Formats: sequence, structure tokens, C-alpha cells
Amino acid sequence: MDGNAIILTNGLLNQFPAKTAHGLIRGTERFQIVGVIDQNSAGQDAGEVVDGKKRNIPVYADLSQFLQKSPQKADYCLVGIAPKGGKLPASMKQTIAEAIKEGMNIVSGLHEYLSDMPDLAALAQEHGVQLIDVRKPKPKSELHFWTGKIKDVPAPRVAVLGTDVRMGKRTTTRLLTQAAEAAGLKAQMIFTGQTGWMQGRGKGFILDSTYNDFVSGELEHAILTSYAEHKPDVFFVEGQAALRNPSGPCGSEYLVSGQMKYVVLQHAPARIYFDDNEELGFKIPPISTEIELIRLYGSKVIAVTLNTAGLSLEEARTYQKQYQEELNLPVVLPLEDGVDQIIDLIKQEVVKETEAV
Repeated sequence: MDGNAIILTNGLLNQFPAKTAHGLIRGTERFQIVGVIDQNSAGQDAGEVVDGKKRNIPVYADLSQFLQKSPQKADYCLVGIAPKGGKLPASMKQTIAEAIKEGMNIVSGLHEYLSDMPDLAALAQEHGVQLIDVRKPKPKSELHFWTGKIKDVPAPRVAVLGTDVRMGKRTTTRLLTQAAEAAGLKAQMIFTGQTGWMQGRGKGFILDSTYNDFVSGELEHAILTSYAEHKPDVFFVEGQAALRNPSGPCGSEYLVSGQMKYVVLQHAPARIYFDDNEELGFKIPPISTEIELIRLYGSKVIAVTLNTAGLSLEEARTYQKQYQEELNLPVVLPLEDGVDQIIDLIKQEVVKETEAV
């Protein structure tokens, strides 16, 4: 645990651009979240805003209100939004400057780096705090090429892939890791995004800030390092984007370079177009064809999880039943029902198969 932290959401706490905040509110091992700054949800519990579950994380209208009313101090201020384009909204910059003056370290996962802004960098130096840009690429001297040593790791790898971006893959990966641990398995998570780093569970790297030549090697290195340190029974690996999303095709690295024999595939039945954007004009293919594509890569989809955004629970249950009959696979609503059914399957099939080998 690095310390107490507040999250900035720029009035977007109840919207999807605050997905980084949503993940941190649901859980983080790196920080103790003591408040959220959001003018539109002030006075509420952040957990109830995100998913209806009270988490005793108060929402304040602004930083001044937090400083006046919170019984706890914050060591860190986290940028909790991931806007399209990854730029810092001008309206947030003043709040970040105020947080720096209060002695808070700033953590950002944006594509635009706070440490490259001369005014913020000078202010941080003046007040002796850090500007931590999670997405800033590592020096090439610290990156790894793929070696093939992944073949020597006996623990099965389960990749959590999606049929599109913003599916909740990281949340499902965390749920699977936690459920496996609760079921008595030694499980490790490999994160591949900035929010996963902020949550602090497992080892990993930031895929979309890694030079392309090193993506396969960084994925392999994270698994090799984690196995050497923890000797887990099973790995759960956070996916990014989607195999066939034209705006960000991703996934083959997991299946080929990471030798992921097993896949949990996340799908949003209410979504028709990639990026949830009809203007792009690219429709998400049927989930059955995604499962077949994954099979052709040499991996096996062992379960489907549903993102139920835009659906009533009754509608989600209808889709759940439909896909179970169509695909002959377990279909799970992770946020509504948990993922124990998938862990039971992993214990029966994946771990047992590995032991037999």
C-alpha cells in the first residue's frame, strides 16, 4: 500500500470515461481511497454511484471541501478518467495544481504526460512531490524481447479477452483472481493497462505505451517474473481492445506469444458496433465466430462473461440463456453473480489437465 489517495473524476463519476476511477473504487491494493472529487455526485458514496454498492468512499464537490471535511489526509491524487485522446481536460489542471500545493503526489494514466507540462513540473519540484505518468514508456534498455522461455512455465494461463474495447476485462480478471484465491488456488494476475498498475495486483506492463517490438517480450517477462516469484497454480491475464476491432486490434500477442491455452471471452450483447460507435460503421461479428478465431489460434474459450450495460437484468438473463444454448459454454454475469462457476471449471479442467501433464 503506497498511501491514502483521492480520485479526480471531473464530474464524470457516473459515466464511462471515469472507468479508471470505477476500477479503483471497486478495489485497489496499491492505495487506500479516502475520497473522490466530483462536482456532479458530491454528497454520495462513490461505490453506490458506480455500481450501487456502498463502500464508504465519500464524494466531495471540490478539493477544498475534501480538505475541510475529510478526517483523513491524502498522500496521492489520482487522475481517474480516461477520455478519448488521453488528454488532460483544462478544467482538471487547476485542481491538480492545488493538490500539488497540498503536498500530494499526482498519478496519471493519460497519454498526455503531466511531467512534460513545465508549469506542473516546476510546481511539483517546488513542493517536493512526484508526477507519476503511468503510461510513460520505459527506456528501451529496460524492455525485453521475447525469448521462448514461456514454454517452461507449467502454470496455465487464462486470458480474459473481449469482443470490443471497454468491456470490463480488467474487472473480470480481478474477480477471477480473487475467486481463485478464495477457492484455494495460488493465482496471479498479469495486468496490461494503467488502471491495473494503479490497483497494484500482480505483475504486468502497460501494453499501449510499449514499443511494438517489445510487447511480446514484456508479456512473456511479466509471466516469467511472476512465476519465478510466486509459483502460482494459474495465471489470469488482462486483455486489451479486441482481436478484430479496427481501431485497436489486439489479442494475438496473448494467444501466441503468451501461450494462453485458455480464454474467458467477455461480450456486451447490447453493443452492435466496435467502439460502441455507429458512425465508424464496423459491426461486431457474432460471438461464435470470435470463439472459432480463438480456436484457430490454438486456444480454447472455456466460458463467456457478459457486460450487461444497457440491459435490464431480465434482458441479460435472456441473453445468458440464449448464448448458453447457442455456444454450449458456461455464460456468466460476473458483476451480478460472481465468477465461482468459472473457477470450478478451471479447477476441474485446467489445473487437473496441467497436473496430468
